[in-house]
Amino acid sequence: MLRILTLLAASLLTAASAQAQDIAKYPERPVRVMVGFAPGSGPDIHARVVAQQLATDLGQPFIVENRLGANGTIAARAVATSTPDGYTILFSSSSIAPTQYMYKNTGYDLLTDLKPVATQGELDGIFMLVDSKFPVKTVPEFIEYAKKNHVLYGSPGVGNELHLKAELFNQMAGVKMEHVPYKGASEVMTGLLGGSVQVMFVTPPSVLGLLKDGRVRALAFTGTKPFPEFPDVPLISKFLPGYVQGSWGMFFVQGKTPDALVEKLNVAIHEALKKPAVADKLQRDGYFPDTRNAAETATFFKDKVKEVGGLVKAAGIEAN
Repeated sequence: MLRILTLLAASLLTAASAQAQDIAKYPERPVRVMVGFAPGSGPDIHARVVAQQLATDLGQPFIVENRLGANGTIAARAVATSTPDGYTILFSSSSIAPTQYMYKNTGYDLLTDLKPVATQGELDGIFMLVDSKFPVKTVPEFIEYAKKNHVLYGSPGVGNELHLKAELFNQMAGVKMEHVPYKGASEVMTGLLGGSVQVMFVTPPSVLGLLKDGRVRALAFTGTKPFPEFPDVPLISKFLPGYVQGSWGMFFVQGKTPDALVEKLNVAIHEALKKPAVADKLQRDGYFPDTRNAAETATFFKDKVKEVGGLVKAAGIEAN
C-alpha cells in the first residue's frame, strides 16, 4: 500500500510539473478568439484590437472568428465545449449575462462551463439613438411622441442587453414602444436609417462615424457623465432620474481551464490594454480600464448575471 501511495504521489507531481511547464510555454500555437457578433460591431472591434496586441506581445496569432446567432450563445457554446487549454477563448459583450434567463437549453452552463478571465474595460453608458430625420430632438419630446404614436425600437435579438435597456426605458418613461428583434446591431442600424424602427439603444464604438456625419442623432447618453467625444449629448438621468446603464466586454475560457493559466491570460490582457494602440481606442469609445484579477473578474461577472436577472423579470421575458 505504501508503494502504491508513493507511486501515486509521484505520478501527481509529474502531472502537476508537466501542466506547469505547459502553462509557462503558453501559447505555443495560434489561439482562436470566438466572437458572437457581426464583423464591425462593437464587440468585434474590441476583440480584434486586443487580439492583435496579444499576438504581438505573446508571439502567436490570436485569430478572431465570428460565430453569429442567439445573443452570442453559439460562440459561447463553442468555447464552453472546447478543450480547457486556453487555445479557444471567448470575447463577449455584457449581452452574455442575461442568456441563462433567456434560453432553456444553450448546451452549456453559463456559470460553470465558462470561466471569466478579464474585461476589456467598462463603458459608462450607451446612446439612445434616432435617425436624423426623425421629428424629435429631446428625450421629453420623444416620450410625448411615444405616448401618442406607435413607436418601434430595434435590438440585436430578444433578451440582449440593448433590448433590456429599452424595456427599462419603457417602464421608467411610462411608454409602450414595441420591440423588433434583428440578427445583429448592423441590421438594427439599417432598420433605423430605413425607417423600419424609430429608435435604438447602442454602444458607442459602431456609431461614432454616423454621429459625426450627422446621419443619426443621439437623444441621450445613459452614463454618469457625458460621453467624451459628444459632451453636448445630455444624460438620460436628467429626464429619468435613476436611469444609469453601462456596459462591458469580457474574455472567457472553458470552465475547467487551470486557474494558473487563467491568471496568466488575465495579466497578458491587462498588459495589452495598457499599450497605446489599445488604450487610445478604448478611451475614445468611452471605456475606462479595469484592473481586476481573474478571481475578482469572476465575482464581478456573477454579480452582473444576478443583477440582469431582475431586468429580465421586470421586462416579462420568458425563456424559450
